Amino acid sequence: MSMIRIATLGAIIAALPMGAHAADTITVPTSAPAEMPIYQQPGFDWGGFYAGIYGGAQSRESGTQYGLGVQAGVNAQFDFYLLGAEVAVHGLAEGDADVGNSSYGQILGRAGLVVTDNVLVYAAGGYGIDLGAPDESEVLVGGGVELAVTDNVSIEAQYLHGFPLEGGEATDQITFGANFHF
Repeated sequence: MSMIRIATLGAIIAALPMGAHAADTITVPTSAPAEMPIYQQPGFDWGGFYAGIYGGAQSRESGTQYGLGVQAGVNAQFDFYLLGAEVAVHGLAEGDADVGNSSYGQILGRAGLVVTDNVLVYAAGGYGIDLGAPDESEVLVGGGVELAVTDNVSIEAQYLHGFPLEGGEATDQITFGANFHF
């Protein structure tokens, strides 16, 4: 009898751990890993109309003129490419003379690249004319850089070289200004 008892006890002990052994462990996730949404602020929109003011200097062999002006233009942005046109008028003065002693107008085409969301680098070319006496006109070629400082305002620096067409001398023009984008 003791042999039967020992065999029965051994069978019970042998059967107990078998229920605890499984081929695969079952896991139940208690929470799913959630990714935090990342907000990306949209880049500056260079497309559309703009208007602004600027100041600058125009240098010739005969001397340097300083002035203030206004400009208006339109841009079209395609991905990171930009095409645009601009019209500007500024008053000029030499030395201690009053600004507005002479006036100058220009029409420019612009083509550029949006380097980052808020930086534009462009080439410009067009036509410039003295609006007073003497009657002088020139072809303008140059470029510039524009930096967006708020959602609607940008600042720019531009250099243009003028090749005389009618009268006058070659010019070098440097301007610094601010534009409001609509």
